[in-house]
Amino acid sequence: MLYANADQRVLGYLGRALSLELTAVQQYSTQARRVATWGLPEAAERLRHEAGEEMGHVDRIIGRMLALGTAPNASMLRPASLGQSLRDLLLANHAFEQELVRLYDDATRHCARMGDHDNRVFFEGLLEEERRHGDELPQPCGELVAVTALFFEKPLEEDAIVVVTRARAVSCGVFVQPHELLLECMVGQQQIP
Repeated sequence: MLYANADQRVLGYLGRALSLELTAVQQYSTQARRVATWGLPEAAERLRHEAGEEMGHVDRIIGRMLALGTAPNASMLRPASLGQSLRDLLLANHAFEQELVRLYDDATRHCARMGDHDNRVFFEGLLEEERRHGDELPQPCGELVAVTALFFEKPLEEDAIVVVTRARAVSCGVFVQPHELLLECMVGQQQIP
């Protein structure tokens, strides 16, 4: 059904959402390729999965825009965030997911104020999914910091935080780069395969 008098703010939220979700697809796809070159196929697969989930959001947003009678136009695609380690990527992704959460929260609140039930429900669905993503992304980093402190019995420098063992990192959902495993050997700890 086409809405002749669609709320312009709702259309604005949808346009920003489309741009951000397409940016997320680009970012996760690019990062998947990057970590694959680091020899981390599990991390690459996880990032490809994230890209697929974000593409599902893109499809839903495009459908909503068409239903409201407007042509989709992602006008502000951002460059992908690249880092020098998987930890850098996870932190960048967490910040990006929080931006999506803020956008969907604002859109949901606006629709509630305007009494726009259909669009409120639409944005609430996206909000809950992005909150879940945002909550899941920092957990591996937090678990890994705690495990590292226990493993070494003291805090380490910022760059050494992801130096535990590949087996423990994988069990936390974090994949370390090969050079980070070498750093583990250099600090004199026993490496567990």
